[in-house]
Amino acid sequence: MSDRVFIKGLTVETVIGVYDWERNITQPLVIDLDMTCDTTKAAATDSIDDALDYAAISSRVIEVSQASAHQLIETLAEQLAALVLAEFQVTHVRLTVTKPGAVAQAAGVGVVIERGSL
Repeated sequence: MSDRVFIKGLTVETVIGVYDWERNITQPLVIDLDMTCDTTKAAATDSIDDALDYAAISSRVIEVSQASAHQLIETLAEQLAALVLAEFQVTHVRLTVTKPGAVAQAAGVGVVIERGSL
């Protein structure tokens, strides 16, 4: 199955970073998810009950991100990918976490990970 559901530009404020000053503030992260799932039943029934609920996924990603206080975005990305695979009908996730403003000369820096089976 090659059906994909995506969430782009999900913004969350969280404690993230390795420097002492970063441990006392929240910073924005931008999260993109590209998830593989079977959409045929949802398409046939036109029912949210048969669809991958991107609002529910977004809420969980925001909730977990805000509650975390990781130093590395790599750690948060792993946690979020595991969450999506465990809690939703997703077989594969490609997850991007961008930290805007982390490097003055760049719009953002980040990590892209892929987990699950295609």
